Amino acid sequence: MTATTTSDPSPFPPSSSPADANHDDNDEEEPDLDPDQPTIKAWVYTPGLGYPACVKQTLLPAPISPSTTTGGGLVAPTHLLVRVRAAALNPVDIQLMNFLPSFLPERGFGADFAGTVIAAGRDSGFADGDDVFGVCLAPFGGRDAGTVREVLSVDVTRAVVARKPAAWKSWARAAAVPLAWVTARTCVARCEGYVSSVGDDGEEDEGQRGEGGGGTVAVLGASSATGMWAVVLAKRRGWRVVATCGGRNAGFVRSAAVGADVVVDYTQEGGVRAKVAAERPDAIIDCVGGTECLGLARRYVTIVGDKTSRGALGGALTYLWNPQMVLRTLLGKVGLRSEVYECINLEMKTSYLEEALDLDEDKIVLDSTFSFDQVREALERLNSGRCRGKVVVEVGP
Repeated sequence: MTATTTSDPSPFPPSSSPADANHDDNDEEEPDLDPDQPTIKAWVYTPGLGYPACVKQTLLPAPISPSTTTGGGLVAPTHLLVRVRAAALNPVDIQLMNFLPSFLPERGFGADFAGTVIAAGRDSGFADGDDVFGVCLAPFGGRDAGTVREVLSVDVTRAVVARKPAAWKSWARAAAVPLAWVTARTCVARCEGYVSSVGDDGEEDEGQRGEGGGGTVAVLGASSATGMWAVVLAKRRGWRVVATCGGRNAGFVRSAAVGADVVVDYTQEGGVRAKVAAERPDAIIDCVGGTECLGLARRYVTIVGDKTSRGALGGALTYLWNPQMVLRTLLGKVGLRSEVYECINLEMKTSYLEEALDLDEDKIVLDSTFSFDQVREALERLNSGRCRGKVVVEVGP
């Protein structure tokens, strides 16, 4: 796969000056900035205010990080400075805005990005001018965290970054892939060993349980960004996929872009549980939350947990306040429960993201795109619960 390289002579956006920042009347005053240091525009939120009041655009010092080990310079050996072209938003961004307490300082948001390397550390594996995409997870970071900003500092040892394929012309589509794809790939990895797989030669892979030409996996919430990639990745393994979604998304989930074999409309009478049970899945990948389909498969992997509220924080952190999830997991691990249950932590593996490099760009589904000054509108769309595909902020050309 050919990667793209862009020549970018200016290290920082020329428009980044205090006079250019877009402020609301209720925005706090900006901290004193060194007039001799470059600045960038970024979106941050103030914990404790709650979404949407907490969100604002601000100016920050440009992320120059001199390294004594290299004799000075823009970046440390394993770091990249990236001019962000696009950043995708995720439900967890709003969930954190509503979750974190008010005593914490302002912090950035966003995890997905696509852009051009301004400066590459000598041990980063990248070069100045490389076009890249990836995911940086720092949910509890400060103002320097987050990807909804003009320039991003990335430590490649703590992030997942790959070169953007030359065939992908859209920055927005590139930014739409990383977090959802790597999350879905983590889920699929956790199901391997419970679902039989069929290789490219049509033969069942050794060392995996199951019968016939590939086992069955159910993906709950298959029209979500993570859900659709879970279907795609399952089909790559020759698995039969049962997908749940709303009726208006059934055609999309069944289409060639996603490829589910059976689609269950959760809005129809009869309930999801009975319909999924009838398909006898070997494993379940849950991208929506809840407990309706527990006990239907040997393996149950969730990225959400038991919670069903879209605004509540989910994921492995919910183990801290849900003893039922803890007990369910422990019983499965010691064989006292027929189902092996797990609420996963994301596996930050570059190799996972690199599996997306051969995707057709047309199969990367965008719900909507917004300009950098329309981040509030982008968050409103994300929070509507009606998205099919990713909501992306186009940061710069």
